[in-house]
Amino acid sequence: MTLIVLNFKTYQESTGKEALRLASICRDVSEEYSIKIIVVPQVADIYAIANSVNISVFAQHVDGAGQGGFTGHITAASLKAAGAVGSIINHSEKRLMLAEIDASLSACRIVGLDTIICTNNIATTRAAAVLKPRYVAIEPPELIGSGIPVSKADPEVVRGAVDIVKKIEPSVSVLCGAGITHGEDLKAALELGSEGVLLASGIIKAKNQRAALDDLVSCI
Repeated sequence: MTLIVLNFKTYQESTGKEALRLASICRDVSEEYSIKIIVVPQVADIYAIANSVNISVFAQHVDGAGQGGFTGHITAASLKAAGAVGSIINHSEKRLMLAEIDASLSACRIVGLDTIICTNNIATTRAAAVLKPRYVAIEPPELIGSGIPVSKADPEVVRGAVDIVKKIEPSVSVLCGAGITHGEDLKAALELGSEGVLLASGIIKAKNQRAALDDLVSCI
């Protein structure tokens, strides 16, 4: 099943009550088109969404810290308790060192959270695949928020990411991110071998978020 991961980031249009409203829209589109949609709100909105909307909720970040004296850290256990079923790790706007990525991934495994490791090129994709997350999302940072989809601007990086991941660990699914907005972008990403997309501003900042989601899934 095609997967759409919608990162709410910290936009006003996807914070608080707006986050809950958008999650409900995503649920409706998911049910209508039989497509899996994961929503990724800010930590403060996870509990409300997970307990009000029948949809998978991921966190935008998780730390490798355990429970105890770790003020300010986001623990995997707290995300699980809030109702999250997974977390993004190493988004281009929240870059981590390799050891930190490994620690965050391990923390998620302990409590049973799925993971999406974001990468920006083939080399980092290779390293991520070795760690065996549930998903790897290839996102060249220069295209994020640009409106120029990576599936068109740099299709070889998507093909290369898919090839290297499947050679290293076939169980890991590859997602395509950066600049994804329209249905033709999603279709192109799938044709390159990805199993879905990670996107944000193309939907979040749309004047009509429901119409934007309808357009995104229109070609599949």
